Amino acid sequence: MSQEMQKIETQFLAEIRKNSGMTMVMGIIVILMGLFAMGSPFIAGLSLAMMVGVMLIVGGIAQLVFAIKTGKGILTIILGILTVIIGAYMVSNPGVALASLTIFLAAYLIISGIFEILFAFQIRPVEGWGWTLFSGVVSFLLGIMIWNQFPVSGALAIGILIGIRLFFSGWSLLMFGLVARGAAKDLSENN
Repeated sequence: MSQEMQKIETQFLAEIRKNSGMTMVMGIIVILMGLFAMGSPFIAGLSLAMMVGVMLIVGGIAQLVFAIKTGKGILTIILGILTVIIGAYMVSNPGVALASLTIFLAAYLIISGIFEILFAFQIRPVEGWGWTLFSGVVSFLLGIMIWNQFPVSGALAIGILIGIRLFFSGWSLLMFGLVARGAAKDLSENN
């Protein structure tokens, strides 16, 4: 191998090691965020409701700008104004917004659970169809539980689900960083 190729490979491995370290750090931060969200699910849920409100405000403003610049009809302008108003309401009343999101979450879990159960029976002879059925039953039951306990546990459910999602995303990042670091180390040892 030429010296130039070795130099490029060495630089490449150094970049992998450096970025794997950052990936692991980000993974740990996301894991901690997930643990915080699970520990304070109401605060996490309110934060999510406010964030959705802010996104609606930004989207509504963008829609208004688009409607005005392109000369699109009054319907687009009305829809943009309505989006901004709903976003502002969600930001100013995050508790009500969280309740609405909880109802949507319960409905989504129930409906997606039913469809997943039906799909499992459609693919029944295929190996592993039972896992699809299990997933559908769990989704359906979670939706029913959230619906039956609304509003008490419903507000907490969103925060806990956000926390679980963040925890597993962080864990995935951490593992990816460890695998990348190990692969870079193995490559450098073999050269």
